Amino acid sequence: MNYKLLPIIIVIMILASCGGENTSNTNQTTSPITADNSPYAAGKAVYQKTCITCHQADGKGMQGAFPPLAGSDYLLKDKYRAIRQVIKGSMNKITVNGIDYQGVMTPQVLNDSDLANVLNYVYHSFGNNGFTVSLAEVKLVRDTIK
Repeated sequence: MNYKLLPIIIVIMILASCGGENTSNTNQTTSPITADNSPYAAGKAVYQKTCITCHQADGKGMQGAFPPLAGSDYLLKDKYRAIRQVIKGSMNKITVNGIDYQGVMTPQVLNDSDLANVLNYVYHSFGNNGFTVSLAEVKLVRDTIK
């Protein structure tokens, strides 16, 4: 195997497998509510559709390729950065729980409601006890990066 092509193959896999459905209205909720009646059911549905391929069902990611969301010091430090990263994606090196990740996170095309819901799900799942993200905060961040 030509190991020089490995980073290119990984990027292609990321682009092909990660990402959300294109929605044009940034304020309309499109996530189906599952039989789960928890306050984070809508976010769980978005996670299962958009994030699970890279970050895995348990939120632990794939070491060296996709960072964990479960117990992530990086995620739990700054919710505004998390909102920006979901909207804009990232190609920057990040350090999560002492491990460097140099992967690509594609921008996620989510409306404001879905973005708030998925982050609230992640911030309150996988053993996390994190922030609550409001629609107003998502809109504020989105407005600053347009």
